[in-house]
Amino acid sequence: MDDIIYKECNCERGISTVKESSEQFQFVVEKDCCKLKVHNWLEKIPSPYAEEYYEVRFKNTRKLYYKNDSGQKIESGDIVVVEAASGYDIGVVSMCGPLLYRQLKRNNISVEQYDFKKIFRKAKAADLNRWHAAISREHQTLIKARKTAQQLNLNMKVGDVEFQGDGTKAIFYYIADERVDFRQLIKLYAEEFRIRIEMKQIGVRQEAGRIGGIGVCGMELCCSRYMSEFKSITTNSARAQDLSTNPQKLTGQCGKLKCCINYEASTYLDAHSQIPNVSAPLESKQGDAYLVKRDTLRGVMWFSYEKGNMINMFPIDIERVKEIIELNRKGIKVDDLTPVKEPPSNEFLSGEGEESISRFDSNSKGTGSKKVKRNSRTKKRNRSTNVKKRGKKGEV
Repeated sequence: MDDIIYKECNCERGISTVKESSEQFQFVVEKDCCKLKVHNWLEKIPSPYAEEYYEVRFKNTRKLYYKNDSGQKIESGDIVVVEAASGYDIGVVSMCGPLLYRQLKRNNISVEQYDFKKIFRKAKAADLNRWHAAISREHQTLIKARKTAQQLNLNMKVGDVEFQGDGTKAIFYYIADERVDFRQLIKLYAEEFRIRIEMKQIGVRQEAGRIGGIGVCGMELCCSRYMSEFKSITTNSARAQDLSTNPQKLTGQCGKLKCCINYEASTYLDAHSQIPNVSAPLESKQGDAYLVKRDTLRGVMWFSYEKGNMINMFPIDIERVKEIIELNRKGIKVDDLTPVKEPPSNEFLSGEGEESISRFDSNSKGTGSKKVKRNSRTKKRNRSTNVKKRGKKGEV
């Protein structure tokens, strides 16, 4: 291989562009650097569909299924030329084998009835050079497309542009809250860029998944990492988990409610079904106990003898609360509410300083009894030294 002039990583497609001194472009597939990356756990397991059907990924989260009619042996990670509605497109094989069959079954795609498009061949050097030329036009095309839409005063946002592998067509992904008449816009795009235009509307969640980012949890956004289906999210899921209804805390980078709110909602709903509805205070001989808060997952409810006050709260198990409610309905006041013992706190303990190599070194200044012992030893040593010196002087 000749000397490499530069290497550019394109995480949107999961490839790196390498240019050598011979002015030839090469593409290196980065399997762990793309949105919705897949690890084939069933790679070495034989399957009747292993060498016939493949999943091919394109820019960002767009993936389609193809049938191999090239006669070539294709593996995961190969760059292939595939059939398109007009012309051809270029993508990276992301899945094959028995795992692909499970993916087809998950998406309700029948192998016998689905119209699979064809894989023509593995990409050659001429195909890759043309693909690189098309990719390099996307950024400038996106900037010009946004300016043109702004000049026409259209209530829409052009979020991304994806060129087809042969460079003859481009998909413009846009976001709009209402219906937009972009017939004039398409004419201007066709005159400006000299390509076929396809407009595809997406939502703000899909846009966040295509662009990517880091969430408040410190990890990559779920929509760009693994999510392919977006379910509706309401504030009822947040209320079921006793979360704050502050919109600034519940909304994600896309401006909508966070997708992770739905992750534990079903668990909380099941736990809520076991918690009794306390509409009145619990009556006991010590006084009336008022509900202050409840720990849904632990099955504990907190009460206080002072209404509307969180002072001197005590926990009671939900089973005991149910018993007290039944006794109160019969007009019986319990002698003791028998609060449960609060479990030990599982607070995080920092291990800072435990691996320090100087943690066993003694301080320059002693403390307590060690300092007293050290001072007494020093005084005894000084006394013995003075006695020896006096004896020597007398002898002389």
